[in-house]
Amino acid sequence: METMVLKNGRLLDLDTGESFTADLIIADGKVKQVGRGLSAEGIQVRDLSGKLVIPGLIDMHIHLREPGFEEKETIATGTRAAARGGFVSVACMPNTKPVTDTPEAVRRILEINRKEGSGVRVLPIAAITRESSGEELTDMAGLKEAGAVAVSDDGVGVQRADMMKQAMRKASELDLPVVAHCEEEDLLVPGACVHDGAFAQQYGLPGIPAEAESIHVGRDILLAEDTGVHYHVCHISTEASVRLVREAKERGQRVTAEVTPHHLLLCDADIPGVDPMYKMNPPLRSANDRQALIEGLKDGTIDFIATDHAPHTASEKAKDIQEAPFGIVGLETAFPLLYTHLVLTGELTLAQLIDRMTRIPAQRFELPLGGPVEGSSADLAVIDLDEERTIDPESFASKGKNTPFAGWKVKGWPVMTLVDGKVIWEK
Repeated sequence: METMVLKNGRLLDLDTGESFTADLIIADGKVKQVGRGLSAEGIQVRDLSGKLVIPGLIDMHIHLREPGFEEKETIATGTRAAARGGFVSVACMPNTKPVTDTPEAVRRILEINRKEGSGVRVLPIAAITRESSGEELTDMAGLKEAGAVAVSDDGVGVQRADMMKQAMRKASELDLPVVAHCEEEDLLVPGACVHDGAFAQQYGLPGIPAEAESIHVGRDILLAEDTGVHYHVCHISTEASVRLVREAKERGQRVTAEVTPHHLLLCDADIPGVDPMYKMNPPLRSANDRQALIEGLKDGTIDFIATDHAPHTASEKAKDIQEAPFGIVGLETAFPLLYTHLVLTGELTLAQLIDRMTRIPAQRFELPLGGPVEGSSADLAVIDLDEERTIDPESFASKGKNTPFAGWKVKGWPVMTLVDGKVIWEK
């Protein structure tokens, strides 16, 4: 365990939004002391010069691709990207090859991360159904015992309502969250690749209708009400979905939701042409949907932010927009993008943004949360709010360079990440 003093950091009270300057003594993986003028004999000192010290970020939705798609990403490269983005914990989705649908597969991911990862904690999310086929439930008890934090068939929606209800009943018994990719496939046409709106019409592309998502959200909320499961909506993207989640919360249901940085910052009107870098699922929706997402995040309907980091090879993303795979990367750019375009524009306070990337996901999924507080685990991100840089995909630690934000100039870059008091990345 490293022992060090972090001098002159700027700490932020997430409840009041007030900030103050302090030193932190870190030893035995913990924040031992917070105060002014702290020092200790014979241990290393890092002067942070007023940089922001916050709880390490948590991302409950990423794709590490390993096993099976190591040409896109590996657990080693994905966790390095996470560390550079200020993340200390990431939840990886099960659409690997083979699908993460057995206890052995869960344990394998944890073992690879222990041996090859950057130090970022990996939280496996296992499949709801075998091979994510929607036909047969997985051994959820065994998956949880092996270390799965939730179940999801992310990448495809569970099409059969009876199967989803069975899954929710079993997951509820185990107190295991059901994390849903919501998409009604009966409403999709072959080659659908963007939102069914003005952009699709302009370029003659088959569209993905907003109701393909919201119909599944509504169905699942009713099933979750009957079963009592913790039901979580992945990458929410439509105004109707936000409305349905808001109504469920008003009834006291245990329903949560996440939103991605790209859905908060972009809509289909921002797509500059038939560029596969803007192809993701769910797609960029209308300006009205985007505004509903921002309002939902502000009022607490949407609980937190998750990147849906989805790396692909350059050759895959170079294909025609209808043939290229869905997805963009996000771990290394999430905080500066959101700080620049939501905090500096006044949509969110700095404390609100940090809360929605740290404390709230930890609370909703009952995860431990460190931070710059005496006695807490020293899981920390250090952010230079003044550093302004242009997003350059070629500098990413991730194998994936697929982002629509290349060339954007943003402020608020992470410069150091610590897990259990160990510096796992430093600029």
